[in-house]
Amino acid sequence: MANTSKTSGFEKFIKGIETVGNKLPHPFWLFVYLSVIVMVLSFLLNKAGVSATYMAAGRDGAAAKETTVSVVNLLGPDNLRSIFTDFVKTYINFTPLGLVMTMTLGIGVLEQSGLISAFMRKTILGAPSWAISAVLAIIGINANLASDAGIIFTPAIGGAIYKALGRNPWVGIITGFAAATGGFTANFAVAGTDALLAGITQSALAGMNIQDSSVHVLMNWYFLLFSTLTLTLVTTLITEKFLVKHLGDERAIQDSSNLSQHEVTADEKRGLRWAGIALIGIALVLAATTVPENGFFRDPATHKIIPNSPFLSGIIGILFFVFFLLGIAYGYGSKTIKKAGDVPKLMQSGLTGSLSFLVVVLPASMFIGLFNKSNLTTILSVKGADALEAIGLGGIPLLVLFILLCTFVNLFMTSGSAKWLILAPIFVPMFYRIGFSPALTQIAYRIGDSSTNSVTPLSYYMPVVIGLLEQYRPKNKENQEVGMGTVISLILPYAVSYLTIFTIQLIVWYLLKLPLGPGAGVSVAP
Repeated sequence: MANTSKTSGFEKFIKGIETVGNKLPHPFWLFVYLSVIVMVLSFLLNKAGVSATYMAAGRDGAAAKETTVSVVNLLGPDNLRSIFTDFVKTYINFTPLGLVMTMTLGIGVLEQSGLISAFMRKTILGAPSWAISAVLAIIGINANLASDAGIIFTPAIGGAIYKALGRNPWVGIITGFAAATGGFTANFAVAGTDALLAGITQSALAGMNIQDSSVHVLMNWYFLLFSTLTLTLVTTLITEKFLVKHLGDERAIQDSSNLSQHEVTADEKRGLRWAGIALIGIALVLAATTVPENGFFRDPATHKIIPNSPFLSGIIGILFFVFFLLGIAYGYGSKTIKKAGDVPKLMQSGLTGSLSFLVVVLPASMFIGLFNKSNLTTILSVKGADALEAIGLGGIPLLVLFILLCTFVNLFMTSGSAKWLILAPIFVPMFYRIGFSPALTQIAYRIGDSSTNSVTPLSYYMPVVIGLLEQYRPKNKENQEVGMGTVISLILPYAVSYLTIFTIQLIVWYLLKLPLGPGAGVSVAP
């Protein structure tokens, strides 16, 4: 471990962050307060005659024209009445709400049937000992498909497997936790987070009446797909070259007693086979409907998939049915689903974890609606872009500063969607005006948000990891106190490395003008 003075000083710093973070209100009340602040500001700025003038792009090929917008007074009688008359409509029409609920229902069948858990355990337990770190890393990075379950499961199975192999279980716990939290934004597949953030980004653009076909659930997928590979490599290197040496990892007599609860049963193996067969069938159907020039999911007019097609616009529906069918196939094969009536029960159980999101979205939708209606979104973006242009800040320096801003905010506010709900209405339109595509702004945010997840003192999962370290305490650590400082000091190298690699990768992407996703470049399309 680090020496006492350094550890003591570091823990004081962390305690300070924790103290400040605890002073923030619950996200529900935070959005209530922000809504009130926006209403008061709209009144004051309207009375002060604040406005902004900019060149607005014309529609349907029309020439651009100069447009002036002023702050709308939200405390005016008509606007106050609309808050009540449009209350339900504002909530149910909030774009992320439908996206997240649809994805959650589909993923709920996968998760509650046991498919995700069985697949991860089968993958890890079947790997050779020399590849355990890499396999644990790649599973942890992709575990965000299971949301909270993946973050909790990966370090738990990591500790059990490393102990069974005679290795230091702390190495497995920290590796699994670092990969599942710091790599939360990366994935081989499309996760609910992609739909959630894309919906918020779309809402932010709507505040300036901007229509951009590059904004869809796959807008960051190429970058995230590549990131899964780079983060797996980085995680494995840090584990084997730093953590193993730092903690000690002497090979002892293998103890498989802790693996019994994680072994894949015969029923689960049969379920995985059935799910594999179903996946092949689904892939063939999708190929038959997208590959041919006149395919069902291609644009009827252009016969293309990118930038616009039923495939992209209907990706949420497609993913729902993919997850739904795979979960059912696994469930019947593993006998976790015995009758048709079990399926809606699994969907209901999966939806339970989203109840807090449903609550927070109520004031969040009001805040976004009020913010857009006040024209503060437009004025802030215009003024901010003008200021950035005046000082000559743009390109890579601006991207790096924005990533660092998101990283800092993440130390105090753990909810990724809540942060983006606040930041997106300001930065997406602002950066759009200086040429950054919505996909670029969103991925820069995701880098800052994801990199420091593992060292955030306010994380819901910090007590879980501390408990696992206590449970698997090795003999050479019997007299050592295990606390938050222990976790953060061990995991900090991962967080710093993730932030560095992510940022360098984005800079390269930006310089080479590589697409971030299907039809989504780094710059605003001319």
